[in-house]
Amino acid sequence: MIAFDFAQLRLIGLQQAIASAATQLDISSPTAQLMRVCAVHRDSIIVHDGLLEQPAKILPRLLHELQEHDTILTVGDWVAAEADGHGALWITAHLSPVTQIARRGNDGRRQLLASNVDTALLVMGLDEDFNPRRLERYLSIVLAAQVTPVVVLSKADVADDVPGKLAQLRQRLPPHVPLFAIDTRHAYDVAILEPWLSAGQTLVLLGSSGAGKSSLTNTLCATEQATNGVRHGDGRGRHTTTARSLHLCTSGACIIDTPGLRSWRADADVETLAATFDDIAALAATCQFRDCQHASEPGCAVRGAVDGDRLRNYHKLLRDARRSEETPLERIAARAKWKTILKAGLERGKDKRR
Repeated sequence: MIAFDFAQLRLIGLQQAIASAATQLDISSPTAQLMRVCAVHRDSIIVHDGLLEQPAKILPRLLHELQEHDTILTVGDWVAAEADGHGALWITAHLSPVTQIARRGNDGRRQLLASNVDTALLVMGLDEDFNPRRLERYLSIVLAAQVTPVVVLSKADVADDVPGKLAQLRQRLPPHVPLFAIDTRHAYDVAILEPWLSAGQTLVLLGSSGAGKSSLTNTLCATEQATNGVRHGDGRGRHTTTARSLHLCTSGACIIDTPGLRSWRADADVETLAATFDDIAALAATCQFRDCQHASEPGCAVRGAVDGDRLRNYHKLLRDARRSEETPLERIAARAKWKTILKAGLERGKDKRR
């Protein structure tokens, strides 16, 4: 059984569920330590023991086990590590995460973003970065991972029509999702997030480049991470954070900062994803037809009650989820089907022109 200092590790997010799982590890080495992954690089992994960061490598046996289960270590994971006789630190065991946020790439492969997260701060600028559709995508991914979302609208001090944009989001987003418009550079504004920043809590920052994630991290952690503005002309952000990393807050919580991401596909099945749009699900229960697609069917209770753009975004996310669930053979069959339909349509068009 591995021994550890709960109070010390609580500074980097240790909670009772992880502590209980750690006591079940079959580890005989008296030098093994419970640590948390705070950064992942190509040639090493940085782990934290509650006091210091240090580089480590994965033991070949464990690496083989992880590969067999198609698992990789990511920021926020908890591991057991021990030093060898030459001072090198080796990761010898990995604890299954309680929560895990991931996205799907365009090729359908799963990309991990953070593990063992309690709260996701969804950061979006009130300037040219303002995009309700993208925010809904972030929200669906976070809710599917069973992580608490909090929407943080940055640049409230310089943006135009802040009340109008807030009203637009409150109309589209579920009422239980907290929504704040702040200046991320000032501690007075950021203090509104204190309910989610207690000791032992882990938060992750998600948003596009230039949205203000690094500025928010600096304010919460009293650090001086480099920050960049946005490009003149299109308002697109410059990448400040280039890799995910874990930071300690002055409140006792810890934050995982992530690089800006504009293109997301949900890592969730259709049923889970649909449940994240609970307003649509509740209205759909009263549609005239059980299999109503909320398109042109009579007796639809969703159309007209839900913002049209939100409904279109909902359908797009469901299509993405269905594509992620398809096998390669099903994708080939679907492409062949649409080719046949397209060809038949072209032939009908030729016949009409004759």
